[in-house]
Amino acid sequence: MIENASHYFARGNTARGAHFLYESAFQGLDKLLVLTGPSGTGKSTTLRNLAESLLDRGQHVQCFHSPLRPDELDGIIATDLKVGVIDRQASDGILKGVSDETLTFDFGAALDNRSMSTETLATIDELKEKLIDAYSNAYETFAAALRIHDEWEKFYIESMDFIKADQITQELIHELYAGYETGTSAVGRHLFFGAATPKGAFDFIQSLTAQLNRRIFIKGRPGSGKSTLLKKLAAAAEENGIDVQVYHCGLDPNSLDMLIFPQLSTAIFDSTAPHEYFPDREGDEVLDMYERAMTPGTDETYAAEIAAIKERYTAKMKEATSYLAAAEAIDSQIKSFYTAATNFSVVEELRAQLQSALMKHSL
Repeated sequence: MIENASHYFARGNTARGAHFLYESAFQGLDKLLVLTGPSGTGKSTTLRNLAESLLDRGQHVQCFHSPLRPDELDGIIATDLKVGVIDRQASDGILKGVSDETLTFDFGAALDNRSMSTETLATIDELKEKLIDAYSNAYETFAAALRIHDEWEKFYIESMDFIKADQITQELIHELYAGYETGTSAVGRHLFFGAATPKGAFDFIQSLTAQLNRRIFIKGRPGSGKSTLLKKLAAAAEENGIDVQVYHCGLDPNSLDMLIFPQLSTAIFDSTAPHEYFPDREGDEVLDMYERAMTPGTDETYAAEIAAIKERYTAKMKEATSYLAAAEAIDSQIKSFYTAATNFSVVEELRAQLQSALMKHSL
């Protein structure tokens, strides 16, 4: 499932809680197929089977991965058909109005409730409470990490030449958009390229940018204007009618980490930890905001203070990740109970119905 597929996240475990971008990611679809039912009833496997079937027929598929288990899918879009398939549980049910034509498929119908004892149901309820607590602990700890990161940024913000930073932004706007202005505005599409997962930060930057002619790697320090630059570029693109994919930061969704301009075959992204990459092919270039817009020697002047902050930040991020790992373990226990009670012949019937709905739309 590599060729002719694009991979994203549209929900994240962030310092601002669970954050969803599905409403933007699924905008403009002709049809939406919604899967309901508890975890463990075959929804993610069905989504993967549908994606593979579409890919086998030469269709392009957009795959939306789970931040709890990146190898599992929360949803897909059959790009050419303009049809989305989504797990309502993963999308938090916020897709109302995304498509006028919505069909629901209840995977809860595959459950044999008679095989679930009162004790099992009570255990599931207890586990669900523990899952809420694990997520809450993760979000609170990510928020604490972000506050530490804000301390880190202050040293660099005080050394920042904002006039130079704005000049860099205006130069990029002129260089990138000249000749592509349409005279009408556009609406950006908002996504995540990565997520905080139980195994740490995970991203799809390389696959998302692999086919682009130009990649601009933004280097710098916390507070060196990377996200602000991206926000201004995104706003200018929308104002000038240029299609833009806007990728939010997996820790702080109020910040931006990447823009992709499909018609320009260009990406510009924050290429610092935890998604640090370096140019490795023709069309790659570096934009170093530290070198171009910051007082020389800032790193050296505040080396001791920054090292202490970085150590605290790293420890807090590890702690938050451990809570996500705990959440994944609890969720796996919950899933196992539902899986044991699932009649997978019913799941197969639902998959066939979904397949039929997709095929019908392709005619």
